[in-house]
This record gives sequence, structure tokens and C-alpha cells, in this order.
Amino acid sequence: MPKLVRAAVLTNYLEVTQYLGFNPRDVLAGVGLSKALLQAPEHRIPIDAAVRLLEDSAAASGCQNFGLSMAESRQLSDFGVVSLLLSHQRTLRDALQVVVHYRHLMNDSLAIFIEEAGKMVIIREEVVTDSPMPSRQATELAIGVMFRLCAALLGSHWHPYSVNFTHQPPDNLQLHRRLFGCTLEFGSEFNGIVCAGASLDMTNANADPAMARYAQSYLDSLQSHQGTSMLFEVRKAIYLLLPMGRATIEQVAQSQGMNVRTLQRRLKDDGCAFNDVINDVRRDLVLRYLDNPNYTLGRIADMLGYSMASSFTRWFISQFGMPPATWRVQKQGSAKAPTDAAPPKPY
Repeated sequence: MPKLVRAAVLTNYLEVTQYLGFNPRDVLAGVGLSKALLQAPEHRIPIDAAVRLLEDSAAASGCQNFGLSMAESRQLSDFGVVSLLLSHQRTLRDALQVVVHYRHLMNDSLAIFIEEAGKMVIIREEVVTDSPMPSRQATELAIGVMFRLCAALLGSHWHPYSVNFTHQPPDNLQLHRRLFGCTLEFGSEFNGIVCAGASLDMTNANADPAMARYAQSYLDSLQSHQGTSMLFEVRKAIYLLLPMGRATIEQVAQSQGMNVRTLQRRLKDDGCAFNDVINDVRRDLVLRYLDNPNYTLGRIADMLGYSMASSFTRWFISQFGMPPATWRVQKQGSAKAPTDAAPPKPY
């Protein structure tokens, strides 16, 4: 069964297409969506359709910043019923914990990990889909929305060090600079925001503990009716932990608040094993990494959890039928010289 998310993840989509003078009818139909569906924010739509819509719309409209354009005008209220609880959290740290805890009521495809690094904090984000696909626009939308959330809660006190993307920069960075106003790192090893740890503990002057308790009680009543797939939750955890060298079964189990045996049992109930899941995530990530010319094969091997490049090469051949260097050369060649022949299929 495909992973479903609220149609609200595409808030401002129609407004951006109108601003660009772009008719989205064909791209909407191409992914099985319609304008009517997007105008019902609580309606559930397949995450793969939403991500593909953003990529197709960026390509068809010629707007490389399509996803970020949607994020620019997002408001706290666009988080739906969770927005009331968010607005009354004492600190940004508390608000981020709310986002993680109630993600099933917002965007269940978004994986978030808060990493403490000395006096700095890295807010890592990944958009996880059911099938491997480009997600540049969805990633920029997600990070843009997170940035807007932090700014809404901290106001003029929100001064992150950098915003990081694993993909390459667009031709025009004007929108990125206007929205983020800080250092932009493209070709990074992670997607997310780097800020001072002290920022997470600044007090929200508008917080009301009584309203927060009321909102949490209401949200808990809603969440009790929401089902979740352990398999999908594990995939999201691996997406975040693998490039950090921490995607062991022990670390993943801890991230889900359970012991290893319980995790193994839950995955078995979903018809799979931990090694199968981590292999699937590696297949997804390696294609993204190979598309980035700034990543050497050695760096890619390390980000996928291989201490030796030779081990990475053997794994890649077993999965795709050729060495990673050969795959990268063929992929680059097919992109530079379009022909009637199809490029080599990695899966």
C-alpha cells in the first residue's frame, strides 16, 4: 500500500503555478492528481505522486526553484491542527520535538534528526518515498518550511550558520539568498540546517502552557487513530543515520524507542529483515550520490557505510551489474548526448 500524506504538503502549489504563468493540468494528470484534490488539505495523497509532481512541474515550467517558491509563503497555520501546539511551545527545541512526535499528522514522509555537535546543532531532513526518484524540489520545500517554522518561533533571534543541500546549486540563487539569508552549502553530505545550540533553547515569548496542554490532548486523540508502518519508519531512520555512520540495528532500534529483538519482530511482521531494508536504502542513496559530481567514489563508499572502496564496488556490481565508475560514466554520457537509445537502467 503506498504511503499517503496530507494534500497540505502541496500548499501554495497552485499559487506558484499561477505566478509562473504555468498551466499544471497535464503534470497533475500525469501523477494522478487534480486541482480539486489539492484544495482539500486534509485529503491523503500518495507521497510518490506529490514528489514527482514537484519535479515534473519544475521541469515543465523551467523554474529550478519551484519547491522553494512554495516554501517562501508558508505560514505556521499550514501545519494544520499541529500549528496550535507548535505556537505555544516554550522553546524551539520543544517545537522540533513536537514536529517529530506528531509527524503522522503532518508529513509522514519527512525524516528529521536533531544532531548535537558541540555548541552547534544540525537539523537533518530527508524526504523518503516509496520508490527511488529525484526529490530535489521536495527537499528544498521541506527545508524551506522548517526554516520558516524556526523563524516564526524565534523571530529576529533566528540566525542559523548555514543551510545545506546534497544537490548542486541552481543557476540563480536569488531566492535562496532572500529566504535563508545565511551561508548556503550545496553538494553537502546532508540536507538540513546548522544553527547554534543556544538557538534551540531560546524562550518563546508567546508560549502559553495551558493552551499547549489543551492542544496536546486534542492531538493525542487524533494520533490514536493513525496507523504507521514500522518498515517505513525504519527506512526513514536509516536515511538519516547511514551517512553519519550510525545505521546499525542497535542505533535504529534506539531511534524507534525499542530494543533490537522488538525491532526485528516488528520488521518480520512486515515481511522483511533489517539487512534488506538497509540494502534498499543504500540503493536509493547511491544513485543520488553518483549524480553529484563533487562526490568521489571513496566519499560515496564512506557515506554508505563501507570502510573499504573495494567492498563498496563489489556491492554495487551485485546490485547494478557494473562497477560504480562505469555506471557514472555511462549516465553522464547519456545526459550529454541524447539519442533514441535508453540509458542504462540501474534498477
